[in-house]
Amino acid sequence: MSDITILNISVTKLDTDAIVNAANSSLSMGGGVCGSVFLGAGVDNMSEACNKIGHCDTGSAVITPGFNLSAKYVIHAVGPKWKDGERNEAELLYNAYMKSLLLAKEYNLHSIGFPLISSGRFHYPLAEAWEIAIKACKDFISSNQDYEIKIVFAALNNRVIDVGKDILNKLS
Repeated sequence: MSDITILNISVTKLDTDAIVNAANSSLSMGGGVCGSVFLGAGVDNMSEACNKIGHCDTGSAVITPGFNLSAKYVIHAVGPKWKDGERNEAELLYNAYMKSLLLAKEYNLHSIGFPLISSGRFHYPLAEAWEIAIKACKDFISSNQDYEIKIVFAALNNRVIDVGKDILNKLS
C-alpha cells in the first residue's frame, strides 16, 4: 500500500530507492539540499552526470545515479523561485513533484525521498509548499493505484515538520 510520511532526517540519509534533489535549472551544485546531495553522492561524479544532462526546466525533473548515497538514484527536480504567486509558481511546483514521481515509476522505484522543494533558498511560502507537495503525491497515488510507492518527506526543522504533518492530516 502506498503511503506518505514525514521524518526528521536529512534527505541524503534516507534509505530509499531514490531521493530528490531540490535542483537549479543548470543542474550545478548549489547550497542547501542541493549542496548536501552533491556532497553525499560525490561532487565529481554528480557534477559529471549533471553536466552530461546539461539543463532541466523549472517544473521538470531528470535522473542520475546516486553514486555514494544509499539511494540508487537521485531525481533532480527544479521548483520555481517564489515571486508573488502570480507567475504559475503553484503549477510549476506541482509539476516538479509529479514528474519526479513519474520518473520513479518509469524506473520501477518503489520508495522515494523528497525535501520540501522550493521552500528554502527559493522562498516558497511554507504552508503552500506543503499543500502542493502533498496534493501532488496524493494525486499520483490515486491515479496509479496499481503501483505501490513509499513517499518520505525529509526535513531537519521542527517547524517545517509540524506544518507538514498538520497539512498531511488535513488532506488525508
